[in-house]
Amino acid sequence: MKSDRLLSILLLLQTRGRVRARELAERLEVSVRTIYRDVEALSASGVPVYAERGRHGGIELLAGFRTDVTGLTADESRALFVLAAQGAHAALGLDAALGSALRKVMAALPVPHRPAAEATSRRILVDATRWKGGPQAAVDLDTLHDAVFSDRRLRLCYRHSGDTEPHMYTVDPYGLVSKAGVWYLVADRRGRPRLFRADRVRAATLLTDPVRRRPGVELADAWEVLRREVEERPGGVEVTVRVRREHADMFRRLAAAALVAPPEEDGDGAWVTARLSYRVLREVRALLVFADRLEVLTPPQAREELARAAASVMELYRRRAAGAGR
Repeated sequence: MKSDRLLSILLLLQTRGRVRARELAERLEVSVRTIYRDVEALSASGVPVYAERGRHGGIELLAGFRTDVTGLTADESRALFVLAAQGAHAALGLDAALGSALRKVMAALPVPHRPAAEATSRRILVDATRWKGGPQAAVDLDTLHDAVFSDRRLRLCYRHSGDTEPHMYTVDPYGLVSKAGVWYLVADRRGRPRLFRADRVRAATLLTDPVRRRPGVELADAWEVLRREVEERPGGVEVTVRVRREHADMFRRLAAAALVAPPEEDGDGAWVTARLSYRVLREVRALLVFADRLEVLTPPQAREELARAAASVMELYRRRAAGAGR
């Protein structure tokens, strides 16, 4: 609707300052001619907006002009009060700021929309952390946060999963991402995007050098590349298992990261079959948690790996029992 588009233009100009007409047209998916007509409509309604043509031109509000958010629709008002996981704001030290901002938004909302927005904040909660995710390591985001917002390079002492010793890296940060309750630093290293889990950063030092990001690349662009690499990474070992039906739901939850497809009927009423994908054979040892409630069908190497792991556990307890009996 035109009224929504006019409000969008007004808010964009208020937050961004001078904006080129072509950029507004692309963001709002209309023509440049439509943008200029909308600017004329805003001006006619009393909004002090003007346009300057030329290489350095653009559309801008008169300095000092502000508007409120009373143009929000009911659904937009409710959407603002669907809060993401509170831990994300706490980790960045923004809990108090978030509460203050929402109180200001509530005060500026049209009176008819306030009850719905208030009810939404009490009835809807988004918790991005996984069930039974285990204890989370303490994360100090202060230096990472400073590097992101000061546009400076960062020196990391970082321990990769499975490594006993940390590595040193000099990186160019794009930003921070909270994914399912886990914080990641997205940064370039030697001109290539890299992902660093914040809880594996052993030390971080803010350098004096300005950041050297690739031209035209934003945080969302770098994150999309890294996300696809993780999610589309082919598994090295595909394993077929059968699971006792009464434990199928627990299996879906605990093995979700490796599941290729949901469990299916296998013709035996007591069992269902499923396919899983692992990067390396050793990772199938995670299936030992299901004990005799799960059987690996293929490949033979996966069965042998589980048998070796089970034998190793049995030998450990046999030796302990023998030592205790002396």
